[in-house]
Amino acid sequence: MRLEIANINLFQKDDSMLQFLITMLIGFAVGYVFLKLKVPGGIMVGSIVGVAVLNITTGTAFMPYTGRLIAQIIAGAFIGVSIEKSDLVRLKSIFKPAMTLLLGMLVLNIMSGLLIHFFSPLDLITSMMSAVPGGISDIPIISEEMGADSATVAVMQFIRLVFGVGVFPTIITKISKFDFYKPESEVNVYSRTINRTDDISKLILTIIVAVIFGTIGKISDIPSATLVFSMISVIILKLTTGKACMPRWMRRFAQLLAGAYIGSSFEMNDVISLKHLIIPAVILLSGYLAACLIIGNILYKKYKMPIDEAMLSATPAGAADMALISADMGIQSADVIVLQIIRMVTVVSIFPQIIRVIVSLIN
Repeated sequence: MRLEIANINLFQKDDSMLQFLITMLIGFAVGYVFLKLKVPGGIMVGSIVGVAVLNITTGTAFMPYTGRLIAQIIAGAFIGVSIEKSDLVRLKSIFKPAMTLLLGMLVLNIMSGLLIHFFSPLDLITSMMSAVPGGISDIPIISEEMGADSATVAVMQFIRLVFGVGVFPTIITKISKFDFYKPESEVNVYSRTINRTDDISKLILTIIVAVIFGTIGKISDIPSATLVFSMISVIILKLTTGKACMPRWMRRFAQLLAGAYIGSSFEMNDVISLKHLIIPAVILLSGYLAACLIIGNILYKKYKMPIDEAMLSATPAGAADMALISADMGIQSADVIVLQIIRMVTVVSIFPQIIRVIVSLIN
């Protein structure tokens, strides 16, 4: 794959500005269409598809390394502003279930990654990162930084997200025999104020803090440190001052950048190699379904969580997605969302470090 990472200069050729603008325009146009079609992760997925087609057909797609860096900083900041003080309070009562969930997810990640590597031509780091339980905007750009095939990881993460959002909840309702459809008046939609810009000064402060610490993370040369340092700094800013906010459009802008960066790495050989992802996808989805059932039942039996809440907590989808899905199912408990956020933060910040150690030991 052709990833332009050697030079951090924004533009390297006389015509690169025009190529960059065209790349962004194509990525936005296709991403917007996917968003309107309600495709999970539509902006990023559409951006990947649109820019990939542009690069495969013309070879002119261009997205500098700076784009990925900005995407990581914004993604980290967005995760950071999603953390509430109430989440920390809830940790006292759901600490053990959270540890059980994370341990189960880690075991799933390692076993699925090893199986994918064994039964497919994917290298070990790509296999392991493909099996990371979330998220589609963060893991591909982290995986590229770790030396994995980010395009393959993005495809696998998209498959995980689609099934996590579109298939697993239906299976859960069948198993739990829960009435999925409830009148709208009976549904209490659990919401978080993470997409509303109350004060432009708060937004500017959030961006400044995220950029400073994200850059420090980049300089540290620790894998995924750009995103993690940005995330932690914004969490501290929000919980200590309350002056942190991040509008939804910035998250989508980060998705556009990340998608365009990954899409610009696609070449015809990569399209031909997609046939090799059938077996990895089957392994991945089988593992996630088994984990959803097994971990869900452990949470149900050991910690007395309702079975539907327990299995939703173990479903490999995003916290925002689970908030909407659980509301549609009539589940009003915030524990599902808190557990999903704990999973998201841990998976993004810690799992890549563990994977790096495992890969170094095996290789």
